[in-house]
Amino acid sequence: MHIVLVEPEIAPNTGNIARLCAATRSTLHLIEPLGFDLDDRQLKRAGMDYWQQVDWRTWKSWAGFRAAQPVDARLWFIESGGPQRYIDAVFNPDDYLVFGRESAGLPTALLETDPDRWLRIPMPNGDARSLNLSNCAAIALFEALRQTGFVTGGTTASA
Repeated sequence: MHIVLVEPEIAPNTGNIARLCAATRSTLHLIEPLGFDLDDRQLKRAGMDYWQQVDWRTWKSWAGFRAAQPVDARLWFIESGGPQRYIDAVFNPDDYLVFGRESAGLPTALLETDPDRWLRIPMPNGDARSLNLSNCAAIALFEALRQTGFVTGGTTASA
């Protein structure tokens, strides 16, 4: 699986997601511009000593990232307002889960390129604006991994 962060702004969120990617052997893609330096102390702290275990890449732009992916790559855009719940999607092992900036989410133009791949994570409290980016990544990734047979062994998670 692949996690794609489009212009992430908060270093600790990205660090937490890097740790998630290390634990699940998922590839992390960071699309610039980033809201922090890659040597940011908080980024490293949140990712702990897992950074050496993460397969990760940075990309100068969305266009550069997209051009480098296979033409048949399946990208799922996780963003509020999506017409489909994330649990209703049928994931494949090499899919890309795409998340936007903490402050603005994904651009509408990007979401509208393939509305069938625009997923939402339902929230029972309609007054809550959003979930934390790293929580959303974990929720969607573990559902995708569950569907593709990942949850069959390994170690037990701990906090």
